[in-house]
Amino acid sequence: MDMRKPVVVVGLLALTAVLAACDGGGDKGENGKAAQAALKQMRWYTPEQVAAGEKLYRENCASCHGADASGSANWREPDANGKFPPPPLNGSAHAWHHPKHMLRMTIKRGGIPIGGSMPPFGGKLDDDEIDAVIAWIQSHWNDEIYSAWARRNAQAALAGARK
Repeated sequence: MDMRKPVVVVGLLALTAVLAACDGGGDKGENGKAAQAALKQMRWYTPEQVAAGEKLYRENCASCHGADASGSANWREPDANGKFPPPPLNGSAHAWHHPKHMLRMTIKRGGIPIGGSMPPFGGKLDDDEIDAVIAWIQSHWNDEIYSAWARRNAQAALAGARK
């Protein structure tokens, strides 16, 4: 039996409990504030990854998704070719709905397979660089959006650990 799976499952359950406390139904009391502070410390990335990701984002992503990750204003509407314009990555669109492995896959493979125009970056960026880009993007997400993403990501990881 692989002894890492129980540790991963217990860790994910603890993370899910903290994230649930962060959600707290809008509770801004002491428990809600403590949970939000815990969440800030629990983001998966480091300041160094964010700094590296900023440079990589500017070089590879900003021309389409905007320097501030605001994307195209009409990102929900297909263009004349039936392709969707670049969505915002700043937490105001759908990127936060996807677990980290899906964000990585989209950057590696591009958006063409899912109806967009984004080219694949798997041949240009390695895994650490892709994670750095994701870190920079997620550093723009407010705590509420990041908390919702982290719950989804933890659930996806937990489902994968059960297999």
